[in-house]
Amino acid sequence: MSSDHTPFLLVVSAPSGCGKTTLLKGLFEGVDGLGVSVSHTTRKPRSGEKEGVDYHFVSQPCFTQMQNAKQFVEFACVHDNSYGTSRGSIGKLLDDGLDGVLDIDVQGMEEIKLTGMFDLVSVFIMPPSMEELESRLRKRQTDSDAVIRRRLENAVSEIRKAHLYDYIVVNDNLSAARENLAAIVLAERSRASRTFLSLQHLVPFV
Repeated sequence: MSSDHTPFLLVVSAPSGCGKTTLLKGLFEGVDGLGVSVSHTTRKPRSGEKEGVDYHFVSQPCFTQMQNAKQFVEFACVHDNSYGTSRGSIGKLLDDGLDGVLDIDVQGMEEIKLTGMFDLVSVFIMPPSMEELESRLRKRQTDSDAVIRRRLENAVSEIRKAHLYDYIVVNDNLSAARENLAAIVLAERSRASRTFLSLQHLVPFV
């Protein structure tokens, strides 16, 4: 795939229940040239989730083996389950000229940022309020009260680190939030640092 810019890695994080999955689905439907980096997890698949599409679902021994082989650029334990992002998954997307999209938590974003391995753009999806976040979690009817309380506690910790991201998108209105996320991608593609080299053929430089 040809590209007029150097591909970058878009990292998107959000507290559970903020609508991140829906926003990313809209992003892929509205913007071409994106590829998703599918993470590995030991979590059991939820209803409707597909192997190799939503996650690579693996056993804990398999995950540990990959971890020991240093195949992950970041990994973490979240809600008693292991999650990891493989170096190969990201590298292939960028080599193919696609902007990689990575859906990970705050801890994972910090780890990838520290490696300095990728041209990184980070976006934090923010709920309009904690009350609305709790309402969305309860409407899913997939978690117990204890799990919901833990997710809300984790959300507070994650929101306190939102300032570490390049962008914050508040998901109050789904359509507006989706447009904002797409605008971020398109603007980042036009950064001079990513387009200058690919456009040198237009003007002779001395």
